Amino acid sequence: MSASTENTPLIPAMRRLLYVAAFLVFLAGLVLFVFPLRTAEWFAWTVNPPMTAVFLGAAYWSAAGLEVAGARSASWGSARLAVWPVFVFTALTFGVTLLHLDRFHLSPDSGPLAQAATWAWLAIYAIVPVAMLVVSWMQIRSLRTAPGPVPARRPVLPPALRLLMLAIAGVLLLYGVALLAVPAYAATWWPWTLSELTARAIGAWLVGLGWSAAQGQFSADLGTVRPVALTSVAFVILQVLALLRYGDVLRWPSAQAIGFVTVLLAIGVAGAWALALSRSSVARAEIT
Repeated sequence: MSASTENTPLIPAMRRLLYVAAFLVFLAGLVLFVFPLRTAEWFAWTVNPPMTAVFLGAAYWSAAGLEVAGARSASWGSARLAVWPVFVFTALTFGVTLLHLDRFHLSPDSGPLAQAATWAWLAIYAIVPVAMLVVSWMQIRSLRTAPGPVPARRPVLPPALRLLMLAIAGVLLLYGVALLAVPAYAATWWPWTLSELTARAIGAWLVGLGWSAAQGQFSADLGTVRPVALTSVAFVILQVLALLRYGDVLRWPSAQAIGFVTVLLAIGVAGAWALALSRSSVARAEIT
């Protein structure tokens, strides 16, 4: 490395932006996960079936944890694992919104809360990606004042865990891109019925999650990968709760349903494995 990227302090602007992003995704997750039957009244667009709403809500809530962890990071080396996935997801979601603007609650026939939620949605997804780019540029400029060069370090995750994370990243990225590019066709491989809008909305999440997994497996510090591990475990737990509530809409025992559960299991195993390694690393550091 030419500069001490791992040790460069996180600038206040980036810390504040991540906290704001965490608060916003928490609010979105609250409506979608807790009140999936009220999206026509309280959300920017009507999400059907409810299983889609709780799936998206679980993704939003798990992302909130990643962003809070990024905001609490002492260095850019740790926080960037939250920054780039957030940028990718918000930029893609803004594009999806523009493609399907007719599905959003902008008409006078929509309720006042739904209209307010829609305008807030448009403002957030138009502003956040730009803000992420600007603040990231400010953060990268601060590297010039870093304390000095440090030697590059190899990833510390075991090869088997890195391979698992790469496999997860590959599946999520490829299928996420397919949902974004050809939603009608790619949705036939999803375990429950999706519209083009919901297929693309889920696709944006899969690309963001896949990006996070791909980025995390290169980590040279177990402490750095811990937020990604926690987010993965939280995502799986929330998705299990979603399946317990609305899992009857899945086409059991189809290949799609089995594949969905298999990928969730793989994400849970990778997250728990990385989390256990990070905890043991912390314990060893405290002993020494």
